[in-house]
Amino acid sequence: MEEPEVSPAGLRFGTDGIRGRAGTRIVDPVVRALGRAAAGLLDSDRVFLGRDTRESGPGLARALAEGLAAGGLDVVQMGVVPTPAVAHAAAVEGVAAAVVTASHNPWWDNGVKLFSAGGLKLDDAHQAAVQEAWDALPELEGSSELDGWSDDPATGAARRWLDAVVGSVRPSALAGLAVVVDCANGAASAVAGSALERLGADVTVIHSDPDGRNINDGCGSTHPAALQAAVAAAGADAGLAFDGDGDRVLAVGHDGSLIDGDDLLAVIGVDRHQRGLLPGSTVVVTVMANLGLRRALSDHGIAVRETAVGDRYILEALEADGLTLGGEQSGHVIFRDLATTGDGLLTGIQALDAARRAGRSLGDRVAELVVRAPQVLHSVPVVRDGEALVELVAVEVATAAAGLGDLGRVLVRASGTEPVVRVMVEAFDMERASGVADRLVEAVERADRT
Repeated sequence: MEEPEVSPAGLRFGTDGIRGRAGTRIVDPVVRALGRAAAGLLDSDRVFLGRDTRESGPGLARALAEGLAAGGLDVVQMGVVPTPAVAHAAAVEGVAAAVVTASHNPWWDNGVKLFSAGGLKLDDAHQAAVQEAWDALPELEGSSELDGWSDDPATGAARRWLDAVVGSVRPSALAGLAVVVDCANGAASAVAGSALERLGADVTVIHSDPDGRNINDGCGSTHPAALQAAVAAAGADAGLAFDGDGDRVLAVGHDGSLIDGDDLLAVIGVDRHQRGLLPGSTVVVTVMANLGLRRALSDHGIAVRETAVGDRYILEALEADGLTLGGEQSGHVIFRDLATTGDGLLTGIQALDAARRAGRSLGDRVAELVVRAPQVLHSVPVVRDGEALVELVAVEVATAAAGLGDLGRVLVRASGTEPVVRVMVEAFDMERASGVADRLVEAVERADRT
């Protein structure tokens, strides 16, 4: 990977914490100030702190810990662990958590994810309060003493998480299953293979040798081609690909087919429904969920609850409605009865177990449940306010949707992170979907010029 040229810019919370170029935007004084600002707003007197494998991680984790400690919190270091392990520790102890990670981004980026007491991601109100407090602080230079800080991580908490993940299915649930695991040279590198082996799987692990700069580099859930090739070469039953911090997963079938979060939700959702373990007979999805998933769930008597894009919105809907399963195409899947955030390892194990319960390989189970609708996506660069443009083309969008009827779906939305309007059209007729999408792109561009 080549390093990009990046200019300093103000940092704002996105749908999943903050991210930016380490050493340019994400630097010790800025992260230290964030820790100080967040300390009084996390509803806790203690915080678990983890990180992924980026070379900037140790220094930034120390800086964040200094800020949190300056704000009066007792910081418990967990070292390199998946994000869900940190959230699990916070849930078990009823305290806050923080993770230094840029998830699926390249090694030169880094960031921070924050969890309030109990391991839940910050809601909009808490996030806005942290942002306001952070904006009001200067960058904090220097360091402070950290009571209880040690270079040796608290491994007991990570072991408890791993035991809980393995214990979420019956013993030897995956006995004899050949699985290839791509750890993205990230936080799951030291734990994913052993967890699957504990359940009886025959495991081949790839991309599990992090050097600080190879995280997500041509591997993991953002680059699944390597896993697809490895599954085919090994003649394996399935493959799992994690992202850099291990909170999401994509899978690969025995035939090399790519299995995304929508497919995994179908397999797991139907299995849970059949076993009476799906409260409300409902699965929570985002507006981007494929029509094929929606039909698969509907065919099995399962309703869909829709949210905005972002796994924290999935969690909010689960909490509000007393539901237990939701997720995104990206492979962020949340089991609210088992976890407080997306967990790639937990998701992979649950999906493999559900397919085996149906007497199928994971790839075959997806194929019999989900007929995916082709999805055409465009990002339209705009000058004017995206939300205003979406309102201006509302009539064209409604007309397009009416034309597709039950055979398709249209979504036009402003990006929350870039000056673009996203246009998405799904239809089982690919040519028709492309034509509708092109017309909507033209409508957005025309509105942007007026």
